[in-house]
Amino acid sequence: MAQGSETTWLWIGTAGMLLGMLYFIARGYNVKDERRQKFYIVTTFIAGIAFTNYLAMATGFGVIDLTDIAPWLVGTEFLGDKTELLIYWPRYTDWILTTPLLLYDLALLAGADRNTIATLVGLDVMMILTGLVATLTVSPVNDSIGIGAHRIIWWGVSCGFFLALIFYLFRGLADRASQLSGQTKSTFNTLRYMIVGIWFVYPVWWIVGTEGLGVVGLPIETAGFMVLDLTAKVGFGIILLRSHSVLDDAGTSQAAPA
Repeated sequence: MAQGSETTWLWIGTAGMLLGMLYFIARGYNVKDERRQKFYIVTTFIAGIAFTNYLAMATGFGVIDLTDIAPWLVGTEFLGDKTELLIYWPRYTDWILTTPLLLYDLALLAGADRNTIATLVGLDVMMILTGLVATLTVSPVNDSIGIGAHRIIWWGVSCGFFLALIFYLFRGLADRASQLSGQTKSTFNTLRYMIVGIWFVYPVWWIVGTEGLGVVGLPIETAGFMVLDLTAKVGFGIILLRSHSVLDDAGTSQAAPA
């Protein structure tokens, strides 16, 4: 069972994702246009997936102690005086499902082709998977490199995929984005810069948190991830769905020949 003040932040995240999901369902309930429905369906699933994963973490189902799996971690330089290393693994099942959907929403808005979408999603999945490897790395104590160094190496690999993703997010969608109308183009740019800005904070927050250098404790780390997740998912959806004219124009852009 999750313990400590971090549980409060997890319940706040659970409630926020639930309210976001219900809001998107209510807002799109009477939408009949198929082009608009795509955005409502994807955005609702983003909040719904995040809700279930936050619920798992808040109820204690989604937390493991790596020292139970790798007892040699206790007493190492990596852990210091700590005797446990709690990992909330549903963060990664959340991210590996929701972040591709966020990119899919953004690509739909720009009218991107399948190859562009596949490239964005592929880079994103590699970024999350290598980040998970960094989190779960528990190399033996007698390793000459050291546990902390192994984790930072995989964190760096994950950041490399992230930088490639950001590069392609601008280069791969540049032509399509330039064809959008005023309001739709403005919304697209807002969401793209929103994703880039927020996603840049995630690896920084990881490296200063308990899974990285341990500069901040678990409650503060949990609160930070919760705020980032709510902004990146519910905030993103609110901005995306606030104007049906934007969604209609996005559908027109997508239907146009390359």
